[in-house]
Amino acid sequence: MTGTAGPTTGASAPAAPGIDRVHGTIQRIAANVEQVLVGKPEVVRIALVTLLAEGHLLVEDVPGVGKTSLAKALARSIDCTVSRIQFTPDLLPSDITGVSIYNRQTENFEFRPGPVFANVVVGDEINRASPKTQSALLECMEEQQVTVDGDTYELGAPFMVIATQNPVEMEGTYALPEAQRDRFTARVSIGYPDRKAELAMVDEHTGHDPLGQLRPVADSTEVQELLRIVAAVHTSTDIRRYAIDLVTATRELAELRLGASPRSTLQLLRAARAQAALAGRDFVVPDDLQAVSIPVLAHRLVLTSEARAARRSATDLVRQLLERIPVPRGDTHDERG
Repeated sequence: MTGTAGPTTGASAPAAPGIDRVHGTIQRIAANVEQVLVGKPEVVRIALVTLLAEGHLLVEDVPGVGKTSLAKALARSIDCTVSRIQFTPDLLPSDITGVSIYNRQTENFEFRPGPVFANVVVGDEINRASPKTQSALLECMEEQQVTVDGDTYELGAPFMVIATQNPVEMEGTYALPEAQRDRFTARVSIGYPDRKAELAMVDEHTGHDPLGQLRPVADSTEVQELLRIVAAVHTSTDIRRYAIDLVTATRELAELRLGASPRSTLQLLRAARAQAALAGRDFVVPDDLQAVSIPVLAHRLVLTSEARAARRSATDLVRQLLERIPVPRGDTHDERG
């Protein structure tokens, strides 16, 4: 069942202690975020999966649909350090990572941390900055550290970058380099709300700002414990092979100039573990992996010029692979240990 998170093979097995805690806490965070982002539960789900997968989220869409509101709502739902970076063409890498300043009194250079030193970093309109500035986040996102003037500084845990970007066809934007996109665990597009959701949004936002009234429902210590629980969610050999088959298949498509990287295999399995935990299971089933495949893989793929001219999309290609690659039918919660 492609793109769903319902229980499948082995779903009757009892969950390990802690999974209920993950489910309860994440439900509270989701309810908090949905006070701000009305009528988009699927987008909120992917954002929470990314959080539990210890990853980073890229929110891509046209202006005015709630990209920044989603990022801020998720950040404010967790009682931890939060910083926001407004990316502009004149932004410098040191404006993000920090800079060493000479102290005349001590006659030494002192490091002044940049806004990246926070648990949740909201990067607004990341593709309005130059590629040089965008690359300042590469080390932070991959290694959770910053190197300035030869000195390395560790970032706190948990650490998550939530970046928003406008479509690259819009004026004044720079396409994210492939290496930068590959650092993002998942990408979501919010899209316009339906009439019912837009009416509810207008009613709820009239006279007050839901974002300003949002209060934390979890803290950084609790989130770290949830990450530990999710990391222990079981993935069978069949599930791991299924993930590898999907990723390998992207490298063999004639429509693609660049397929998914080995990093994406790791991110796909982490996201599948998070999806399983959201569903109340301590083991991954094929539906979990299918439910996160498009958000995790599509933004990493680079189409050929012929495929773009034929109006093919990476999302369609991943969806076709999910329909074509054989799904494991064995017991997905065996081989524990």
